[in-house]
Amino acid sequence: MNIDTLQEKVKELDKKKPVIYQLNTQREKEILTKTIKLNEEVGELCNDTLSVLKLQRKSKLENFDKRNFYEEFADVIITTIQLANAAGVDLDRAINDKLEKIENRYKKDH
Repeated sequence: MNIDTLQEKVKELDKKKPVIYQLNTQREKEILTKTIKLNEEVGELCNDTLSVLKLQRKSKLENFDKRNFYEEFADVIITTIQLANAAGVDLDRAINDKLEKIENRYKKDH
């Protein structure tokens, strides 16, 4: 199968079950854009992680600045907080609840 055929098959599948997204409010749009931005930042962190481990191609390694690696961690955290704010998530509660859940899981396993 070539790419053109595959694209046509996917178009036909999409026609059978179209996904309809309707973003009505500014809040919904903000949540979507922050989610996409978070994925972008995570991707950049992944790229820098590969560079730190020297697993990137030579041309990327030549331009790599380790200070950028630290900034990518900050970008991920800041964007996560922005997304939480847009979605109305209480991060203090969410983190504490999750840590408690993890601790309880470890107690059961050990």
